[in-house]
Amino acid sequence: MAKRDFYDVLGVSKNASPEELKSAYRKLAVKHHPDKNPGDKASEDKFKEAGEAYGILSDQEKKQNYDNFGHAAFEGGGGRQSGGFGGADFSDIFEDFFGDFGGGGRSKSRSTNNRGSDLRYDLSITLEESYKGKKQDIKFSTTEKCNTCKGNGSKPGSSPDRCTTCGGNGKVRSNQGFFTVQQTCPQCTGTGEEITNPCSDCSGQGNKQTSKKISVTIPKGVDDGTRIRLAGKGEAGSRGGASGDLYLFINVDSHDLFKRSDENLFFEFPISIADAALGTTIEIPTIDGGKAKIKIPDGTQNGKQFRLKGKGMPYMRGSGNGDLYVQIKTEVPISLNKAQKELLEKFREIENEKSNPSIKKFFQKAKSFWKN
Repeated sequence: MAKRDFYDVLGVSKNASPEELKSAYRKLAVKHHPDKNPGDKASEDKFKEAGEAYGILSDQEKKQNYDNFGHAAFEGGGGRQSGGFGGADFSDIFEDFFGDFGGGGRSKSRSTNNRGSDLRYDLSITLEESYKGKKQDIKFSTTEKCNTCKGNGSKPGSSPDRCTTCGGNGKVRSNQGFFTVQQTCPQCTGTGEEITNPCSDCSGQGNKQTSKKISVTIPKGVDDGTRIRLAGKGEAGSRGGASGDLYLFINVDSHDLFKRSDENLFFEFPISIADAALGTTIEIPTIDGGKAKIKIPDGTQNGKQFRLKGKGMPYMRGSGNGDLYVQIKTEVPISLNKAQKELLEKFREIENEKSNPSIKKFFQKAKSFWKN
């Protein structure tokens, strides 16, 4: 089977930075690692394939050869090392699996596993508010650091003790084949400490349930479904752990007049048959609350669009605005008075005498069809 392109394997572009390459490989390695997928041959193959790709692309010289010659640059062993990993340094890739990879790995912060939960807040705004941007106070239920124990979970005057299971390391190790696997301590959940004299106000958790009110800024041009991350505004971590994040999910209400597509706005404007035929000037509303004039030339057909540059929504990431498109909808009168009927009858007679080219052409095609 032909080898897949290494960039496709990692899911990155040819211009990916070393950090992007490492991040892409880390995700694949964690997902397909044999310890997480025992007996799964497909995952094992993907794990090896990702390792080979990262081993080549993380080495500047090998990457250049690969970019120039593709897989042919390494046929016959040229540049590829045993196992297909290209000699890259993988020690920090497997932090989630191993405490010491080859004796020189790095351990994660003890408070990682005690990080507070992320929160979601759904916020509905109008299209006008999306256009202008706004500041709004929101109120939600969350947890905050306990004031009594200052977040450490112990009664005032006492301190947490060293965990007896992991000896204060926050990690426990076990042997799996020739690997030493390091995992979070189940007793202290990675803090390295045990609460032997818990705080009476928070029961040793270090945080308490509360209602919180904060002011948030909604940027101009925000679209329906946009997610805004507020770092550290989620639930407080337990026993000194970092706070989670708060995610605002924006819902932009539908508008009675305007329809939105990205930064452009659209709406229909009804005009009479007479105005469409003779031409006119119309005044239309704009999303900023103002008005704009459009000249409708004579003979304008139903469905004709007019573009007003820069009258749409602001670009959320950048300067300027999208456009406003006005579509003409010709209204045919439903009920006519006697004078209107007489005028239209006269107009029809003149039209028949002139023999409208479009109508004449259609009937010529129809006659030909009926003959056949």
